[in-house]
Amino acid sequence: MLRPETLRSQVENFIRQEIVTGRFKAGQKLVERELCEMLNISRAPLREALRKLEAEKLIVNTPHRGPTVRIIGMAEAKEIYALRGLLESHAAHEFARLATDQEIEELQIAAKALRQGGESNSREQVIASKARFYEILLGGAGNSLVREILGSLLTQVNLLRSMSLMHPNRLHKSLDEIDELVACIAKRDPTHAHLTAKNHILNAESAALGFLEAQQHHQH
Repeated sequence: MLRPETLRSQVENFIRQEIVTGRFKAGQKLVERELCEMLNISRAPLREALRKLEAEKLIVNTPHRGPTVRIIGMAEAKEIYALRGLLESHAAHEFARLATDQEIEELQIAAKALRQGGESNSREQVIASKARFYEILLGGAGNSLVREILGSLLTQVNLLRSMSLMHPNRLHKSLDEIDELVACIAKRDPTHAHLTAKNHILNAESAALGFLEAQQHHQH
């Protein structure tokens, strides 16, 4: 029998993964009864997991409607990317300056796995490698506050990314940008790492916002 907190975190990871991979769509209602049956669990761990995901801003719980996957609007998406641009370029700058040789090597390995996932069109591998890449980048940048804030921001970026990431044009460009960033970091060039990260986020933003706009058109 799993311990309650282990069960809760498994449920949480499952739902988070379904949202991030786009299997649970933005605006979709999460029916407790169905989830309980699907995961073969009782309501208690499910409700705790949903509370945690609500705190991460992946789901919204509205009275009389229950939990739904959060929809991020245009204005909010712009705010998320503006803050991400500042924090992530700072993290890249600091990582290039402070990371150990081993951390740089781990970052290179994560970037390679990311490219493999992209080239074999494996959404799961892309998402897992991307998470690993950021885990290393944030871990080696030496600022725990940036790590915490950017970490929670990236969870929301995942909501937007699940729409744009597997778009073939964007994915290949994104992989090239990440390779370029890793090359700047390997040379321990903080200035260029900062610029490359900033450029990567601007491009990611225009791809995601383009998708958001197209979706809103589609809905209206």
